[in-house]
Amino acid sequence: MNEKQLLERITVNPKIFKGKPIIRGRRLAVEHILGMLAAGDTPETILAGYPWLELEDIQACLLYAYKLVSHELGQKTQETIGLSPQLTT
Repeated sequence: MNEKQLLERITVNPKIFKGKPIIRGRRLAVEHILGMLAAGDTPETILAGYPWLELEDIQACLLYAYKLVSHELGQKTQETIGLSPQLTT
């Protein structure tokens, strides 16, 4: 799966978590997965807790975070996925 396909798994819906990035339109925020990984949970543990989640979803969260902190998500891309400028500063 290429980067574009992975990033397409990350969506934004203003009605879910006030527009925070989520995974495939579900009520699971990217930040939650990143927090679990940061706390030491393994991908296997996370997948066991969310039966619908796929390894590619976790990879998508990591790629999304990488792109965001490395400023590779340009303003146009951020607007496309629904991030307001104030969330990215």
